[in-house]
Amino acid sequence: MKLDNIPPCTKSHEPNWLEQALTTLNAGRVSVFGDFCLDAYWLINPEQAELSLETRLPVHHVREQRYSPGGAGNVAANLAALGVKQVRAVGVTGNDLFGAELIRQLSSRGIDTGSLLPLENPWQTPVYVKPYVGSDELSRIDMGGYNDFPEDKLESVLARLDQAAGQSDVVILNQQLPGSFFNEKSIRQINALIEHHSAVTFIVDSRQYAGKFEGAVLKVNAHEAARLLGTERPLNEVISRSETIAYARQLSAHTKKPVFLTRGENGLIATSGEQLIEVPGIQLLGRTDSVGAGDTVVASIAAVLAGGGDLVQAARLANLAATITVGKVQTTGTVTVKELREAGPTPDYIYEPELAGNPRAARYLPGSEIEIIRECLRSTPVRYAIFDHDGTISVLRQGWEKIMEPMMIEAILGAKIKSVREDVYAKIVEEVRAFIDKTTGIQTLAQMKGLISLVREHGYIPEGEILDEHGYKARYNKALLEMIKSRVAKIKRGELDPYDYEVKGARKFLEALHRNGVKLFLASGTDEADVKAEAEVMGYASLFEGGIHGAVGDLKVEAKRVVLERIIQSGHLTGQELVVVGDGPVELREGSKRNAFCLGVASNEVTRYGLDLTKRTRLIRAGADIVVPDYSQMKHILPLLGFSDKK
Repeated sequence: MKLDNIPPCTKSHEPNWLEQALTTLNAGRVSVFGDFCLDAYWLINPEQAELSLETRLPVHHVREQRYSPGGAGNVAANLAALGVKQVRAVGVTGNDLFGAELIRQLSSRGIDTGSLLPLENPWQTPVYVKPYVGSDELSRIDMGGYNDFPEDKLESVLARLDQAAGQSDVVILNQQLPGSFFNEKSIRQINALIEHHSAVTFIVDSRQYAGKFEGAVLKVNAHEAARLLGTERPLNEVISRSETIAYARQLSAHTKKPVFLTRGENGLIATSGEQLIEVPGIQLLGRTDSVGAGDTVVASIAAVLAGGGDLVQAARLANLAATITVGKVQTTGTVTVKELREAGPTPDYIYEPELAGNPRAARYLPGSEIEIIRECLRSTPVRYAIFDHDGTISVLRQGWEKIMEPMMIEAILGAKIKSVREDVYAKIVEEVRAFIDKTTGIQTLAQMKGLISLVREHGYIPEGEILDEHGYKARYNKALLEMIKSRVAKIKRGELDPYDYEVKGARKFLEALHRNGVKLFLASGTDEADVKAEAEVMGYASLFEGGIHGAVGDLKVEAKRVVLERIIQSGHLTGQELVVVGDGPVELREGSKRNAFCLGVASNEVTRYGLDLTKRTRLIRAGADIVVPDYSQMKHILPLLGFSDKK
């Protein structure tokens, strides 16, 4: 079989790249020249709202205030958090209380602030004030964004840049504000400094002037890249992968320097000359906040390059670091080496996002409903197969989402469930549905751990009344098991047949693999005792000679991951010898990380045959190599695994 324009089967996972990149971080010297700001987070207590006696206008009581470096300050803070050997801040501050706080914040992080020039009134330290009520951000209050820079101070500021560049491996030029020392005149002088310090790498991250700098590495997003190339694209317009790559190549050809182009949740592209690095986006389960992600990207790139790292390491680390940052809400995020190590070198990458979101682009094996995502030319038959259970083989638990959703909503709102405003209720319902969708397939305990975060975040339940993950799981299991027991009882009474709760053709497919000598394993996020009992009732437990594995009440033990690692290590397998079959993203991601062949089953659990488009999207993003609606076209699936079953 050969289809046109199908990418190869292999997905590159190099476990050593992260440590290699981290070794560069504490070796370099980086200066940040730009718009140093302060971010202020004011957390308002709505319970204490009142009207002013004098004006009769609402009074908002701030229960907590937090301050952190913003703009170029957050870039410097990220460099410090990454452990860069020397970080220097170059620019200006206001001679005001916010300027003093900004200096204090930077200095406390070990950042050299000696090159920050204090300016007198009317110059104000730029401040972004972000008021929050619960998880909702109110209208921002900005200060100093439209300062008029005193021309007589420009030479002094540029002299500090010149001196800093002579003591740096990398200089970041970070322009954020319209009221700044960055303008046509100053950029001409900065370009002369870039040419003079030819041994220093300059990196530009500029909202308005990126195209004016010469001889510098560019960090831009897709819309900024389009604008620099003379094409205005609306901000709400999605720019395709192919267009993004073309933009990056054109910019790099024009500047003769590397270009790093960020794609939001779809990852990052870096190019230099003929070299092109494409790093996929990374799946996130919880709430996200993109504030500061760009700062993390440019800081990570600078940190790696300053320490002697290469373009590939810089791109990969920046992408991973930004994903950690956007997972931090109500704060201007930074990333530490510890957090990077915890995330690991093989995160949950998002594959083929454009294809996943566009069923019209599907490419099928001729004469079948089997969608081919990657071309997997097989030289050896599959020897081992790991199956997920619920939704992949069995639909005994079909409808579990409808049980989990109201349980989670009630856990978040508690006694307020009937009295909370309609718009608030609708927002929580939407949030819960999105969370369930993202976490489908992981251990129930892990889902309940995420629920605890949602409960705390919304703040309707007093801390002392919040259950642990085991308590919430018990609530959910009680309702779920009642449904399952009813279905199992009907099977035992002969009122229904096991086939009535089976994905179309699943048992025949298992039997065919078993006949061909494939050792079968069952791995589920459901409790192990329950999985074993359900497989017995369904009549196929004996086929799983590799064992039936489920959750054991320990978040640290992920059944699917453990089984995959055990099989691969004990059998010394190559990717071709192992197939992972599932209807959820977790098992396919784990298989992808180990270069296994990933068979996604986009099953419709109500009809038990036919395609579920929502599942298709999830499975492709998780790394499926092929997607099938069910097993009814087994005669086409088996050859893809190296078999031609005649029976």
